[in-house]
Amino acid sequence: MSWFKRSKKNFSDDTQKIDLPDGMWMKCPECDEIIHKKQLENNLWTCFKCSYHFRIGSEEYIKILLDDGSFKEMNKKMRSADPLEFSDTKKYSLRVNDAIKKTELYDAIRTGTGTINGKEIAFGCMDFKFIGGSMGSVVGEKIARLIDKSIKSRIPLVLISSSGGARMMEGVLSLMQMAKTSARLAKLADIGVPYISILTDPTTGGITASYAMLGDLNIAEPKALIGFAGPRVIKQTIGKDLPKGFQTAEFLQEHGFIDKVVPRKELKNTLFTLLEFLS
Repeated sequence: MSWFKRSKKNFSDDTQKIDLPDGMWMKCPECDEIIHKKQLENNLWTCFKCSYHFRIGSEEYIKILLDDGSFKEMNKKMRSADPLEFSDTKKYSLRVNDAIKKTELYDAIRTGTGTINGKEIAFGCMDFKFIGGSMGSVVGEKIARLIDKSIKSRIPLVLISSSGGARMMEGVLSLMQMAKTSARLAKLADIGVPYISILTDPTTGGITASYAMLGDLNIAEPKALIGFAGPRVIKQTIGKDLPKGFQTAEFLQEHGFIDKVVPRKELKNTLFTLLEFLS
């Protein structure tokens, strides 16, 4: 019996492991496509293959929508107090401090002024990564002051919503912000200054029940989750199965709750066109 032996190796044993930096590649939740982070950023954080819109924060929206260097932030360091001395798994004051350190934001919204193709606007953008984009006293107060700026300067208002709803750690104080922001928007409407509301994934709870749905025009990103209560709660309440695609931007547009679904790549030009028309 004869044995065959390889005279030389076709590959090396001393293979080296290549370490890739964390976060260099991202997986699309919709189609499982693996995308390089830089390519994803260049494509405005939308999937090349299926156009899935990744969740992004206020910094990214400012870069996408506003002219370079035009954003001037207002009330940047306003931060939440803890009037109820609330505590669950940790003290609310500690939760706020941790969120500030993690996100480098002071609360769940950034507000200020900027320009879109040279047109000045009052601009606010919520940030989901700060305690789920929840609305507390600071979010309500910053939006109220932004609306006041819009009224005083008579410049259009644009608000981007991304939120899980009112901030439970502030109890009724957070719910009061729904009335406060809605009343300010009524004053804005009285003097005829345009307000465009942009709903992104997710926009839920007290945000949907107040300023997010009060725009002269309400527009949304594709497939954004938009609603008041969650589908599980609604199903248990009404005792019926919910329609397919329930609470998506497309479903709400079909049933008249929002005016337009706009892909992120078209958002800046669409905003400018709408603002020119409303003005």
